[in-house]
Amino acid sequence: MEEKPRLSRLTAILTQLQSKQILTAREIAKKHNVSIRTIYRDIRTLENSGIPIITEEGKGYSLMQGFNLPPVMFTEKEANALITAEQLIVRNKDKSFTEEYQNAVSKIKSILRYSQKEKIEFLSERIFFRNNPESQKTSDYLMTIQSAITNSNLIKIEYKSLQGEFTKRTIEPFAIYSTQENWLLIAICQLRNDFRVFRLDRIQKLIVQNEHFEPQKMTLQEYFEICREKYMTPPDTPLS
Repeated sequence: MEEKPRLSRLTAILTQLQSKQILTAREIAKKHNVSIRTIYRDIRTLENSGIPIITEEGKGYSLMQGFNLPPVMFTEKEANALITAEQLIVRNKDKSFTEEYQNAVSKIKSILRYSQKEKIEFLSERIFFRNNPESQKTSDYLMTIQSAITNSNLIKIEYKSLQGEFTKRTIEPFAIYSTQENWLLIAICQLRNDFRVFRLDRIQKLIVQNEHFEPQKMTLQEYFEICREKYMTPPDTPLS
């Protein structure tokens, strides 16, 4: 009875390694609720079976670049979770986000078994989210901003505040978060030389610059704590 759960764990570890650039033994052990020593044995087993796992001392494990496993097979519950998420994201107000997610989930659906496809098509007709029932789209910049964050690109925006003030800003994008109704962008505003929060639906124009900036070292949670102490306002209050 011990071999079957271990086989399932080995398969899951491979999926984990595919989904992230590098993983520590501690992260893997926590995911599967086993000891780090057990993960060391599992990694050796995978290596001995021919899986090209790279060990970086002091960092963790990764799969050799270019190595691909056969398509992942989804369980019925996993497929249902994807379809539920799809129906929720369709109600999102950012056009770029909904389009890119639907493109991604279409690729995932293409590897599902025929019987699974029938079931998820049926399920998708039996799920409804009341938020934004008309699927209104009020912004179209989320995906562009995400790329600017990960590549540390400056952004120029034309912005209309809630008070109707129109300004042009050059900003260093730091993070994004959702309040269900709106997407908010946290950024260093070069005009104010400080953090500001911008609602995506108030951005009139956005251009990503070729110029780069040095990313902030603080975490998003640290920002929230500073925001509460400094401004005594909830983090979803625009400060632009």
